[in-house]
Order: sequence, then C-alpha cells, then structure tokens
Amino acid sequence: MSEKTYLKWYHKVGYGSGDVAGNCVYALLTAFMMIYLTDTVGLSMGIVSTLIAVSKIFDGVSDFFFGRMIDKTHTKMGKARPWMLWPYIGCSVCLVACFAIPTSWGDTAQYVFFFIAYTLLNAVFFTANNIAYASLTALITKNTHERVQLGSFRFIFAFATKIFIEAVTIFAVKWLGGGAMGWRNIAIIYAVLGLIVNTISVFSVKELPETNECLVGEDKQEQKSSFLQSCKLLIKNKYYVVICITYILTQIYASLIGIGTYYSKYILGNEEVFSTLSLSINITMVVALIVLPFLIKKMRGMYKLNIIGYLIAIVGRIGVMIAGYAGSIPLMLVFTALSTLGIAPLQGDMNALIASCSEYTALTTGHHIDGMMFSCSSLGIKIGGALGTAVCGWLIEASGYVENVAVQSASCVSMLNFLYLWLPIIICVVVALLLLLLKVEKANKVLRLQKEDNKIVEANN
Repeated sequence: MSEKTYLKWYHKVGYGSGDVAGNCVYALLTAFMMIYLTDTVGLSMGIVSTLIAVSKIFDGVSDFFFGRMIDKTHTKMGKARPWMLWPYIGCSVCLVACFAIPTSWGDTAQYVFFFIAYTLLNAVFFTANNIAYASLTALITKNTHERVQLGSFRFIFAFATKIFIEAVTIFAVKWLGGGAMGWRNIAIIYAVLGLIVNTISVFSVKELPETNECLVGEDKQEQKSSFLQSCKLLIKNKYYVVICITYILTQIYASLIGIGTYYSKYILGNEEVFSTLSLSINITMVVALIVLPFLIKKMRGMYKLNIIGYLIAIVGRIGVMIAGYAGSIPLMLVFTALSTLGIAPLQGDMNALIASCSEYTALTTGHHIDGMMFSCSSLGIKIGGALGTAVCGWLIEASGYVENVAVQSASCVSMLNFLYLWLPIIICVVVALLLLLLKVEKANKVLRLQKEDNKIVEANN
C-alpha cells in the first residue's frame, strides 16, 4: 500500500526556495567573508579565526535553545513557521554589518564590531531561522518520499544560489565600486533578496495538525518533556548522534572547499579560477539532486545510495589531489565534478534522514522533539562551518600567510595544498564509515511493523 501524500508541486518548490534565502547568508559567509576581512579590511586571519571559534560557544547553546522553543510553540501559523519568518529580518541586518566594517576605525573597534555582528547573525537570527526551516521537513509531511523530494528541492535551490553567488560576487564587488564599498553594496543586495524569498517560502506551506505517535501499549496522551529530558532523548538516539557528527563533518568539508579562494589566488595564480571550480561543484550538484528522488526510490532507501556515493567522492577527491599537484585545472574540474556527484545523495537526503531520526524517537519514546532534533542541521552548519573556517585560518596564519603578496612562502603553499587537497579526502573516508552505522530507515520499519502487530493483538483480545 502506497504512503499518503500531503504536498503539491508548488508546496515543494515554495519550501525549497527557502534555501535561496539561507544561502544569501551562508554562501556569502563561507566563500568570501574571510578574504574580505583579511585582504580588504586588513584584519589578522588568526585573530578573526579565534573570534569565530569563541562565537561558537554561544552557538552551541542557542541551537538547542531555539530547537526547544520551536517544540514549545503553538500558533495559528504552526510551530516552526513563525521562527522562520521574523528572525530573517535580523539575518539581513547582521549580514550587511559583517560586510560593512568601518574602515576608519581602529583595529580593536573593528574586531569588536565584527564579533558582535557575526555572533548575532549566527547564534541568534540564523539559528532560529535555519532550525525552523529544517524542522518543516517533518512538520508539513509524513511521507518519506516527499521528505526526500523536499530535501532535493531545497538543495537544488541552495546550490543554484551558490552557483550564482560564487560565480558573480567577485565581479559584482568590482562593478559596485570595489573595495569596502563594493562588499557592503553586494551584501545589501543579497540581504534584501534573501528577505523577500524567505517570506515567500514561509507562506507557501502549511504545517500539519499536531499528533502523537506512540507505540501501542504506551500512554496515548501527549508526552511532555523538559529541556534536559529532551537533551537526554537526543543523546540516547544513536542515529541522531551519528547524523549530527556527519553533518558537522560535511560542513567542515564545505569550509575546506571554500578556501579555494586562497588556493586559486596563490597556488593556481588566478583567483577567478575559484568561480570555475565552484561552477563544476554546483552544476553537478544540481543535476544530481534532480534525479536523487528517483534513485532513492529505485534503491528502496537512502542507506546504500549514500554509502556508494561517498565511495565515489573519495575516488573523486583523490583525482583532484593528483590533478592539483600536476597543475591541471581541466582535470581538477573533472574530478571535482565526480566527487560532487558522490556527495550529492547525502546532501539531498540529509533532512529526510533527520526526520527519520525524529520519527525513531517518537516511535520508541512517544516524545515529539522535531525542533530539538533538527537543531543538528543548524549545529552542523555553524559548528562545522565555523570550526572549518577557524582551523583553516589558524593553520594558514601559522604557515606564514601574507595578504596580497605575489608569491606565498613554501610553508604556506604546503598548508594550502594540505587543506584543499588532502584533508577533504580524509573527511570523506570518515563520513563513509559513519554512514555504515546510519540504519535508521530499517529500524523505523521494524518499529512500525511492531506497532501494527500490537494493534492486531489488541484487536483480537
């Protein structure tokens, strides 16, 4: 018997468009914030990296706080949509602030300005918006196939936005006046665009009525839990722990790829090559995500496809490493596309996997903690992304990096090669091993069958 469907095509498109707004923030920060701060404002890469790392202390608390707030919210708009709508106003303001650091101020004032703007953006506004957005996957449909489709639509929009931002931003900054003024102007444009699209996305879907799914024999009343109890439920869910670590690693990987701006400028000799490499990644990702729902349906689940994908990604990144040392940009493009093809399945079905983890908690405990569960997406994006950016910044600074010189030192070149060519391979291997443990689909199937068997037994009695 086929699963009940809940969504029309325009709901899926509307939901997916929300990642246009998300990547107006995320893509701009990961690809260009560091090079703006070091090569335009003139701040120390090491100090900036430290400030980012300290900011993550606040992020670590706020992820679970806002996840809990979403779980406790009950409005006419639903649980998650209000938290997706209003915080994006703060996202827009703080995004502009991060790229509008007053150049006439002293160094200390500039560092303080950046830290406040960056922390408010990530720990408060983007956290609330992103957790709410991710949570909608579980709140607007119960159909597994539709959840995978939502993930595909979401990441198609995400990577289409990344294609645009990473391809045009460097040129647009020059066209908009160059220097600090150009960066401020492009940030304003992306902030306004994101605010408009986020609002459209919020009102394009509706949340389902709240229900409680307990295993037969448990209390049918809604299961209430405190914040600490919810945290314990997260930790006890082994699949949540695996998916959270995996999410953080994939975002560290994205940060490593993001230093392609430095790799292109100082190793390949042309910073505009970064745009070409980004096109190779993002176009491949979009094409792969279009066919992802059909592949998952054909393979009857996400488990095998994700593992096969990361084996392909490992081969692709090894090819990128060989091509990088050979100095062959065409081969780098080919193998970059191959590695992206392997990474695409997990990128597309990550939200569906988190929804399955949330379902596992509901089936085994009777507790619905969708907001807390989806906090791992925001936690992964920010902790993984910021940790990757911070560590890269520390290591590059320690290797003797000097901004805007024609030739970097041998130690700096070696560090850029390690971060861009070697470390992504290591992360792909670790993620592939973690995916072997992620058998949540099978576990949920067994629990649902148990539930049906219990119903039959009760009916016979």
